[in-house]
Amino acid sequence: MQPIEIFISYAREDELLMKELEKHLSNLKNQGIIRGWHNQQIPAGAKWAEQIDHYLESAQIILLLISPDFLASRKCYEVELRRAMERHKAKEVIVIPVLLRPVDWQGAPFSKLQALPQNEKPINTWENQDEAFQNVVTGIRYAITFPHSDVNEIVQEVRQKISRDIQKRCGTMRVLDMEQPITINSIYTTVNILEKLTGNRRRSIEQLLEGFNSEDFDRFSFGRIQQKRIPGLAAVQKHDKLLILGKPGAGKTTFLKWLALQCQAGHLYENRVPIFVTLKEFAETAGRPNLTKFIARQFTECGIEKAEVVTQILLEGRSLILLDGLDEVRAEDQNHILKTIQQTSRQFDGNQFVMTCRIAAKEYTFEKFTEVEVADFDTEQIADFAFKWFQHKDPTKATEFPKALGAHPGLQELATNPLLLTLLCLVYEEQAGFPANRAELYKEGLDVLLKKWDGKRNITRDVVYKQLSFNRKEDLLSQIAFNAFMRSEYFFKQRFVEMEIQDYIRNLPDANLDPEALQLDSEAVLKSIQAQHGLLVERARGIYSFSHLTFQEYFTARQIEKSDGDFTNIVCHIIEKRWREVFLLTVGMLRNADKLLLAMKQEIDSLLLKDEKLQQFLDSVAQKSCSAKALYKLNAVRAFYFEYALGFNRKQGYVLNREHSLACALDDAIAKLDRILSFDRRLYNLNHALDDDRALARVIVLSLARDSDLDRDFQQRLQRLKEEIPSVNNPEKYKQWWKTNGSTWTKQLRIIMLQHFNIGHDWQFTDVQKDLLQEYHNANRLLVACLSSDCYVSRKVREEIEATLLLPYNRSGSST
Repeated sequence: MQPIEIFISYAREDELLMKELEKHLSNLKNQGIIRGWHNQQIPAGAKWAEQIDHYLESAQIILLLISPDFLASRKCYEVELRRAMERHKAKEVIVIPVLLRPVDWQGAPFSKLQALPQNEKPINTWENQDEAFQNVVTGIRYAITFPHSDVNEIVQEVRQKISRDIQKRCGTMRVLDMEQPITINSIYTTVNILEKLTGNRRRSIEQLLEGFNSEDFDRFSFGRIQQKRIPGLAAVQKHDKLLILGKPGAGKTTFLKWLALQCQAGHLYENRVPIFVTLKEFAETAGRPNLTKFIARQFTECGIEKAEVVTQILLEGRSLILLDGLDEVRAEDQNHILKTIQQTSRQFDGNQFVMTCRIAAKEYTFEKFTEVEVADFDTEQIADFAFKWFQHKDPTKATEFPKALGAHPGLQELATNPLLLTLLCLVYEEQAGFPANRAELYKEGLDVLLKKWDGKRNITRDVVYKQLSFNRKEDLLSQIAFNAFMRSEYFFKQRFVEMEIQDYIRNLPDANLDPEALQLDSEAVLKSIQAQHGLLVERARGIYSFSHLTFQEYFTARQIEKSDGDFTNIVCHIIEKRWREVFLLTVGMLRNADKLLLAMKQEIDSLLLKDEKLQQFLDSVAQKSCSAKALYKLNAVRAFYFEYALGFNRKQGYVLNREHSLACALDDAIAKLDRILSFDRRLYNLNHALDDDRALARVIVLSLARDSDLDRDFQQRLQRLKEEIPSVNNPEKYKQWWKTNGSTWTKQLRIIMLQHFNIGHDWQFTDVQKDLLQEYHNANRLLVACLSSDCYVSRKVREEIEATLLLPYNRSGSST
C-alpha cells in the first residue's frame, strides 16, 4: 500500500502549531501510512507556486489549519482553500479542517465539513494540547481507513451485531437470594434524580429538623430531600456527560442497564450504539488496554472484526457509553481508570457518557461531567415496584404488599432503597407476611449492606482500618447510634461521629494513639462506612445521620442488648414515643427479656404512684372489672373499663378499635365481650348524649328500659325517669322542660348508673392528671406490644405482668 499524500495548508503565523501537528503525525509516517507535505519543504531555488500547485493537486487528504490568520491570508483562503473545496466537491480528495485557534468560521466554505478536534474545540484552548493533537491524528487515521464510508450504515450494522450481547449482559438481574434471574424490563421502576447533591447543601441541623417533631413525625419522610426530582431519563437527555451518584443499592446499575436496553430497542438514541462497560471488569483486564481497545474487544466477540470501527463510531459521536461502578475499581487500578476515562471523554467529546458511582466513594472530579444523585423511592415507586414483582407470581400479593408495608412504618422506610425493597419482597413472597420479630429482618437488611451485596458480586473493597471487621463495624455503629439517640439527636455533626470513632478504635489492639493519626483514621473510617455500606449519610455539608431512622433504632437496641443488663437508664424513657421501636427491637434481641420487661413494668407502675386520686381511679377500674361477671381475661376487661373511663373523663368520643385499644391487644377474643361492652357503650354514649343531644338521650333511656337483661330495680328506676320526660310531640314544652329540669334529671340518672353499675364517675381530672393517664395508658400498650412480640419471656414473668396490669401500685406487685 502506497503512503497517503497529505497536504498541510496553514498561515505562517501558525508555524509552531503546524510543527507540533507534524510531530504527532510521525507515527503514521513511520508506519508508511502517510507522506506529509507543507510549503517549508520546498527546496531552495524551486518555484513556490508550482510546488504548491503540484502537491495541492496530487494530495489525497488536505488539512486546513484554521485560525484568524488563515482566514485573513489571501494565499490560504483564496488559493489553497478554494482549490481544496473544488477537488472535495469532485470527490477527488478528503478535506479536513483542523481548528488551531478560536475564530468565527461559521458560513466559511468548509463549515459543513467534519472538523477536528472532534469536539470542535480549538487546539490552543485545550488544557493538554498533546491530547488535542492526538484527537486530530486519530481523526486523520479514521479518514484514511474509511475514506468514503456511510457512518449511518455502520452504526446500524454494529447495533444489529451487538444486540444479542446487550440483551445478555443488560437484560436480566439477579440479586440477593433470587432463585432465578428476572428481566430488567419486567421489574424496572422509573428512577428519579436530584440535580443538587444532598451532601453539598449548606444547611444547619436546625434547618434539617424544620417541621420535625421527635415525638410525632412521619418516619417515611425522615431525611427526605425537599428539592425537585426529575426523571432519570430527562437528566440523561439534558447532559451529555453525566455522573450518577447514589447510596448502595439505590438502583444505579439497573438504571444503566435499562438505558442500554432502551437505546438498543430504538426507544432512546436510535442512531447511537449503546456501549455498556463494567469498570471493574475493564480495570482488571490483562494488559491494561485503554477504553477504546477494551470496547473493540467487546465488539470482536460480537463478530465485528475491524477495531477501527470503534474509532469511527466514537469520532462521529455516535455512541452512548455507559460506565458502571466506578467505586468498585480496586485502589491499584484507580489511576489507570480515571486517566483513561478523562482521556476518552475529552478525545471523543461528541459522544454521550453516563457513569455511576457510590456517592461517598467519589474523591475526584471529572471536569466535564455533571454530577447528580439518585433519589430514594417514594410511595408510588414502591407500589409500582411491588406490583411488577408480584403481578405474575401472585397477583393478590401485588395489592396486599403495600398495605402490609404501610402497617410497619420502619419497613416502609427501608423500602425507599430498591435493594432493601427487593429483600422485603423476597421475604414477603416466601412467608406471605413479615416476621413478628422485626429485629431479625433488620439484621438481614444490614447484612445485605455490610456483607452480601458486595460479596455476591465478588467485589473486595479496601479495608481502611485493618482491625475493623464487620462485627466491629456493627459495634462501632451501635455506639454511635446509642449515644446520639440518648441525646435525642437524629442529625449530628461530622466531628461528633469522628470523636465516637476515635474513642472506639483507640481501644483496639495495636491502635496508633497519636492524635493526628487518630483523626486521619476516624475520617477514613467514616468515609468507608458511608461509601461501602451507605449506613451513614451526609445530609448536608458536615452533617450526618443514619441512612434510615430504623437503622439508628436497631443499632441503639443492639447496644442495649449487649449491655450488662442494667436497664435503669433505659426504662425511664418508656413514656417517650420515639423510644417505642427501640424497646420493641430490644426485647426481640434479648436471649431472655424477663429483666427488661419487669423493669418496664415497675417504671410504668411508678408513673401514677404519687397521685392518690389516680390510684383511687385505678382501684375503681379494678373493682368495676371484677363486678362485670365476664368469663374472659380479667386484664382485658380491666383495660376496657380503663379506656372507657379515660375517654369519658377526657370528654371525647373514645372509639374501641384494634389500633388503639389495649383491651384488644390483651384479648384477641374481645369481640366476644359484646354483651358487656355493648351495654356499657350505650351507658357511655348516654353520658355524652345528656350533655349534647336531648333527643338522643331519650332514645337511649327508652332502649335501656326495654332491655330484659337489666336488673329489675334498675329498669323500674329508669322507667320513672323516662316518665318525667314530656312528649316530643310538643317541641316547645319539651325544650322548656329540658332547660328547667335537664340538669337535675341528668344528675339522677348518673347516680342510678353509678349505684347499679359502678360507672359514670366524673373524676374531674386536671389537665396534668389527664396527661399522666394518657402516658400511663401508652406505656402499658407498649409493654403489652413487647409481650405480644416474638420475644423470649418466661411463663412466670409473663403471667405476673399480665395479672397485675392497670392495678393500683399497692396491688400490682411492684411494691415488692
